[in-house]
Order: sequence, then structure tokens, then C-alpha cells
Amino acid sequence: MPSPFSRHWQLDPTIRFLNHGSFGACPIPVLERQRELRDRMEAEPVKFFVRDFDRLLSEAREQVAAFVGAQPQDLAFVPNATAGVNAVLRSLEFAPGDELLTTDHEYKACRNALEYVADRAGARVVEAAVPFPLASADSIVDAVMARVSSRTRLALLDHVTSQTGLVWPIERLVAALAERGVDTLVDGAHAPGMVPLQLSKLGAAYYTANCHKWLCAPKGAAILLVRADRRERIHPLSISHGATWPLGGRTRFRLEFDWTGTDDPTPFLSVPAAIDFLGSLLPGGWPELMRTNRQAAIAGRNVLCAALGIAAPSPEECIGSLASVPIPDGGIEPASSPLYTDPLQDELLFNHGIEVPVVPWPAPPRRLLRISCQLYNSAEDYAALATALARSLPPR
Repeated sequence: MPSPFSRHWQLDPTIRFLNHGSFGACPIPVLERQRELRDRMEAEPVKFFVRDFDRLLSEAREQVAAFVGAQPQDLAFVPNATAGVNAVLRSLEFAPGDELLTTDHEYKACRNALEYVADRAGARVVEAAVPFPLASADSIVDAVMARVSSRTRLALLDHVTSQTGLVWPIERLVAALAERGVDTLVDGAHAPGMVPLQLSKLGAAYYTANCHKWLCAPKGAAILLVRADRRERIHPLSISHGATWPLGGRTRFRLEFDWTGTDDPTPFLSVPAAIDFLGSLLPGGWPELMRTNRQAAIAGRNVLCAALGIAAPSPEECIGSLASVPIPDGGIEPASSPLYTDPLQDELLFNHGIEVPVVPWPAPPRRLLRISCQLYNSAEDYAALATALARSLPPR
């Protein structure tokens, strides 16, 4: 039986969509709000951008900041978390011999950005190997801290990993690194709407996150938070009018990020509608929604592990709305896209009507299968996936 909440999304009803984590899915009422904003923008573009935009963006910033537990003045909108990571990395200056710390779970696009700035500066990327399957959250902290040295200048760390679907003990990591004098850039791409956030309390120097994933906002909406004592260093990827515009009571950080050239800002302005709508779907609001999705992920993972004959690869404390499980080796055919590389993913879609990612990790031919859990999913979706895997994978 389909989830009763599926009516709020316009997903193809013939497909069991178990890949919310990659690009999200925006509910119909939120898309309607974006359409209203676009109509307003196109009806009188000059009025929209010159007279109304600053107020609309400030209102959106305040609501988003309240949701993630941050001060509005610390928050900027960016198109996606990858852009946020790039804005920070390409604003900072590194020197030959500096070490930039990350892990083998880091999202490839952001790892590429780290390698890029390291190569330009003559710095070095240091990788901490975090085991998966994972015994405990302590293993994450131990692996990262073992790679810190006197040359470590910055750590780029996930809050929720993309490939392995793990929620990391980010509070412990940020605090431990700060004690060693190391700033942390947190790649929180999956965090808003999946796990509770109090970003001011977290205290990371830099934190960037998508709103189009678990907040279900339109594509093209993300946030970048920069701690007050680091704001003067950080600039957007595009320098525009805000670089010299009179402050008028605003910070240079806000002016530079708020206007990077003419673009469609309606994804940013629609985030409050997404927060309000998703928060209205269950009696307990966002806490109940996050709890419900997490419980579904744990239950779905249990179904898959039973079908595969394997133990759960990580403790439940490290699970949010994503869960990855190891599957037999494969997937070494040439990829048709840099985003998806495994023929099993095509087989599950075209032969079984299931959209779910198969991820090469840590490197081909080893691979993981990752499920996502959003309110539009049902327990039947994960049972159907387990049946399809039994038919599609070779016996162990």
C-alpha cells in the first residue's frame, strides 16, 4: 500500500523511489509557492529585484536560520553545498606544506575541490580512513584525530556521509579539532531536515548544507554559515556589486553573497514554505518527521540485511534517514554518467521499477546499496527491493 503522504509529491507512481538522498523531491505545495514567486518576478522584474528582493531574502534567511539554530547574520544562501564548500576553500589561503584533512567517506565533488586548492597552493590532502562496516561512533573520532598534525590547517568533514549514509558525531569532531587549533568545514549536505541542528552551538568555523534534500525545497537552495570571527575571509565564487556597495547596516559578507549577479532566487525564497509544509504533515512536526524517517531507515536496513544474510554494518546511533549496506562485488562496466556507475541500478529500475543508488565504495568492484526514507515511502518499498535483490544478485 502506498504511503498516504505520497499524494503531496508528483513522483512517478509506477516507480518505487528510494533515492530521495541524491536530489530530494519537492512537494507540490512548495512548487506552487515557487511558481507564485516566479510569476511575481516576471510580472515586474525591476520591482522584484530592486525594491522587494532584499526584504524577501531577509525574511527567508531569518526563518531558515531559526530552523538550523543559527544567527541570521552568519547565514548566506548558495546554490548547493558543493558551491558552499568551494566558496570557503577558494577564499582561504594555504601554503606549501600545509595539510588539509578529510576522510575516505567525503563526497567526491567536495574532495575534488579540496584537491584543487591543495594543488594550487602546494599543500597536501591527508586522508583519514574510517572503517565501514563501522563498530561505533568512537571509531570515526579516533580515525580522524589520528591524522591531525602540527601542519593541519583545515578539516573538511561530512555531517552525514553520502555513500555510506552515516551520521557522524560532528559535535565531538569539531570540538576535538578546535582543541588542536584546527578549523572545521562541515559538509552538511544531508543534515537539515534529517537531524536536529543547533549550528551556533556547534561552533564550526564553516558549515554548508542543502535545502533541496531533506527540507524538500526546490533545487538550487543551500546555505553557508560562517562563524563571525571568520566572515571577513570568505567571499562568494562570483564577485559582484556587493563587494563595494555601501553597508547600510549590513555586513560585507551578507552584501557579497546576497547579490552575485542576476539569477533565479525563488529556490531560496521558497525554503520557508518547505519548512512550514513538511512541518505540518505530522502532529509532532519536524521532530516527529525526522524520527519517523529514521525509524523507517533502520527497519528498511534490517529487511535488506536479512535478505542479504549480513549483519547491520553500523550501529543504529549512526543512522538518520539514509542507510547503506554492502552487496556483492560488481559494477565494473564503463559508466554512462559520472553520477551513477553500476548496471545493477539500471536493472532494478527497468526490470523491477525501483530507483535506488548502487555506489562504488571504497572503490570498484566493491559497492554499496543505499536506501533513503522520506514520508512518501512505505515499508512495502523496502520489501520489494529485498525481493528484487534476491533475484538480481548472485547467491553468496
